[in-house]
Amino acid sequence: MGMDRDRREREHPPLRRVEFHILLSLAAGERHGYGIIQDIEARDEKAVPDVGTMYRALARMVESRLIEAAARRPAAEADDERRNYYRITDAGRRAAKTEARRLEMLMRAARIGGLLPKDTK
Repeated sequence: MGMDRDRREREHPPLRRVEFHILLSLAAGERHGYGIIQDIEARDEKAVPDVGTMYRALARMVESRLIEAAARRPAAEADDERRNYYRITDAGRRAAKTEARRLEMLMRAARIGGLLPKDTK
């Protein structure tokens, strides 16, 4: 178990907050940059990155192959040719799962430490 976690940590180091939000957004389907911002805002308006941060993160994530340009585009009447569409890759999905597990362990530690209420299940 510990070796699996160590391997996951090496393969997927902790994500930046904006990167995790982008992966969460793309896990639900392909989106363009502004669509990703709208999705983040719907989930947590305090987490919305500024446009420069967002597009630098997208470029970095394409380079590291966590996401890729989506080949499919909407019908011409619903499309804006200036938009770039992205989709999550298998590596991006694995990185997002690793990050979610890491955050879950931190939440558990916060409950044990009395920083959050204990689960009442």
